[in-house]
Amino acid sequence: MLENANLVVLVDHDIFGRKRRKRQFMKFKNAVPLHDIDALTIGDYVVHVEHGIGRYCGLTKIAVGGMQREVLQIEYRDGIKLFVKLENLASVQKYSAKDGFQPPLSKIGGKEWRELKRKTKESLVSIAEDLIKLYAKRRAERGIMFSGDTPWQREMEASFPYEDTLDQLTASESVKRDMESPTPMDRLVCGDVGYGKTEVAMRAAFKAVTDGKQVAVLVPTTILAQQHYRNFRERFRNWPVDVRVMSRFQSTREQKETLKRLSAGEVDVIVGTHRLLSKDVQFDELGLLIIDEEHRFGVVQKEKIRSLRSNVDVLAMSATPIPRTLHMALMGARDLSQITTPPPGRQPIETDVVPFSEKVIKEAIQHELSRGGQVFFVHNRIQSIKQVAEMLHRLLPKIRIGVAHGQMNEHELEQVMLDFAEQNLDVLLSTMIIESGLDMPNVNTMIINRADRLGVAQLHQLRGRIGRSSRKAYAYLLVPPHFEMSRIARSRLSALTNFSSLGAGFQLAMRDLEIRGAGNLLGREQSGYINSIGFGDVSAAN
Repeated sequence: MLENANLVVLVDHDIFGRKRRKRQFMKFKNAVPLHDIDALTIGDYVVHVEHGIGRYCGLTKIAVGGMQREVLQIEYRDGIKLFVKLENLASVQKYSAKDGFQPPLSKIGGKEWRELKRKTKESLVSIAEDLIKLYAKRRAERGIMFSGDTPWQREMEASFPYEDTLDQLTASESVKRDMESPTPMDRLVCGDVGYGKTEVAMRAAFKAVTDGKQVAVLVPTTILAQQHYRNFRERFRNWPVDVRVMSRFQSTREQKETLKRLSAGEVDVIVGTHRLLSKDVQFDELGLLIIDEEHRFGVVQKEKIRSLRSNVDVLAMSATPIPRTLHMALMGARDLSQITTPPPGRQPIETDVVPFSEKVIKEAIQHELSRGGQVFFVHNRIQSIKQVAEMLHRLLPKIRIGVAHGQMNEHELEQVMLDFAEQNLDVLLSTMIIESGLDMPNVNTMIINRADRLGVAQLHQLRGRIGRSSRKAYAYLLVPPHFEMSRIARSRLSALTNFSSLGAGFQLAMRDLEIRGAGNLLGREQSGYINSIGFGDVSAAN
């Protein structure tokens, strides 16, 4: 069909009875399948496997062979429009790349799109070669070949007070199989908060200890270190496993004693913050490194982690892995296990993005207290946290408020956290210090002030502090007026509200990969190829 200024192309002219050539379509792993038209909005970029990137213009009806057909309308360069019948939507997917990147529209009928696909496939072949070299190097290094499960191992796993979910059991078996292999393990276990990642790590740690090796558990915060320390000690209390902790909660004398015992091989499991990366920390025979929430460590700390891991087995855990970590797992450079099955009785957390309002704050707190619960109020600015506390006292004079932040004295901070855990406080007003590790089933309302300043992973981690019981939980993300937020901030908040179902951490991590980009992988910037065709696997392309 021709229309004066614009050429209109009807895809798949099977109305003429021509037998179509069987095609292998390019698959985009995190693109939105277009059998769900509701996933598209007018103006979205889409990718047609044969014609490239266009702009979605909505559904329309056209006359084909004397009949009205509903078709998908896609605009390409120079105003050329492509009509795709709904039954042929398998050839179209939503464009997905680094958030904010606006791709140029492809030219219909030219060689540009085919050439771009060819160059991208050549690039991926090059990446594959780099991956092969990486794997060859890892396989050349002899790791620790742990023994099979012992009677103690089976007894320890059987003592787990809950029933394993299938995902949890599969992840645990994959980890143990990696440990029994001569190749150093590098596995990422991805699962939402409270889905059982720590139990997988504990079973791996117990396996290492019963084989005579030491275990280091590296965590981002002091509070999380204390919680893991308590959990590991409690879990291993029936076996001769010496668990110690290294953080600023320990005195200098206690730290020196722990370091002495660690280097002598008398400590089996050491839990700690970045303090474990200090030069004075020496292991007798380290066999397993467990890293909780790797994205919380800085560049310098990660370099030290790399030197620490060398040929030991490494198990990383995360609810929302950083884009680079996730991308490497998706590409195969790291092994990946997902735990997506929620614990029995768990409910999705209702998440609302609302403009800052004292009325909303007051009503949210009153509602939670009326049902006997407690509230987290997150304000990530130490300089103004006192003013927020005064506002809360003004709004609700009778409530008991505790304040927690990283600049407090260790004993003060520990006491506030203990008081809140024992329900002697109604509201805990804190900075991001509560992001990881707290397990308080009675806290089922969270208010986050200036949520637009936080990242996807941070917001999801914070939200994971509530909803850890069968009670309905509510998260209020307080933001300034819409026009004062950046586009990327709006994208992050939209992702949080769209992905609020149980087990949404991995989906959020994928969205974060879009928003922030994958970063530099294997020493090479790959985002150009991603932006050219969108995330995906072109191995099946023509």
